Amino acid sequence: MQLDQNIKWAILVTGWGRNAKDTIKAYTKGKLANSTINLVIYEEEPCGAKDYAEKHGIETLQLIKRNFPNLLSYQEQLTLEIKKRNIDYIFMLNFKYIIKEPMLKAFPNKIINIHPSLFPSFLATKTAIQDALDYGVKITGITTHIIDDKVDEGIILCQRAIKVSKNDNFETLYPKFAKKGKKIVLKTISEIEKLHLEKLDK
Repeated sequence: MQLDQNIKWAILVTGWGRNAKDTIKAYTKGKLANSTINLVIYEEEPCGAKDYAEKHGIETLQLIKRNFPNLLSYQEQLTLEIKKRNIDYIFMLNFKYIIKEPMLKAFPNKIINIHPSLFPSFLATKTAIQDALDYGVKITGITTHIIDDKVDEGIILCQRAIKVSKNDNFETLYPKFAKKGKKIVLKTISEIEKLHLEKLDK
């Protein structure tokens, strides 16, 4: 694949950005075969993903939702900034806002999310890890998916199971998600690269 056929990614992150930082680190070490990370849009500070991106010459942009009248206007600006940089795909890595219809239409089947559960369990919640513990499941996991107009649904790309031990609590279970999260994000990007290449070859 030629360089001009590489996928250009934007990463959206609202918190410190552990998954995002791990993904950027993998990119800077050459672990993304046919992708470039061109933009990191963040909200809160400190943001580890933003700091790491800037250290390695990746453009960052801070957009704060409370500076906009509502979620739609915030996402209009997100869309504008991403469009003018000719981004191909968007990865929401710990991005806490629901993507509304105008942005979905601007990037059809191009917005990827990561969720800390095995679909279809524990959807539409920000506490999926704790919910799994409270419910007493023996297996939980991580899902990446292409988002649509329904919260935590859409096309599943990758899933990884995580065993819940008898004595696990949030503090012991969360590191398992962090470890698996690094791998599933890279696998997901690889799957998107394959789909992208197939489209180019048609």
